[in-house]
Amino acid sequence: MSEPTRPIDRLLAIMARLRDPERGCPWDIEQNFATIAPYTIEEAYEVADAIERGDTAALKDELGDLLLQVAFHARMAEQAGLFGFDDVAAGIADKMSSPISSSNLSITESASGQSKPIRAARREILAARSKAGRARATPSRTLAASPLAALSAAL
Repeated sequence: MSEPTRPIDRLLAIMARLRDPERGCPWDIEQNFATIAPYTIEEAYEVADAIERGDTAALKDELGDLLLQVAFHARMAEQAGLFGFDDVAAGIADKMSSPISSSNLSITESASGQSKPIRAARREILAARSKAGRARATPSRTLAASPLAALSAAL
């Protein structure tokens, strides 16, 4: 079997090898969503830190680390029969291009032919939905009480 040539395919192949139940890395195999979540949060903070410092080289590296976390979660979900990386990518692509639920209205507005007042009303509805969704999404006590919470406060 030939090695994948696209970088994302290489990353997903590496994660599949690391999580292989027979030949993978013991540490990677024993991880689950809860044990990986703090690392995911840490990587997101490191992305924010690189942005704040204006360090684009570090930003590239930290975005890669965050992408690894996404690949890790998606691989665990795939192994559990839930969804895979392509499903995650398709889901966000669909969300971003949906004329009803897009949080990035510029993608769909120009092609929609809607008048300015209709687009403005639609923006307000989507902003309210987004705000309501964020209000419901509160971190678990475990994560909120973690050392990463202190890091969050420091940033």
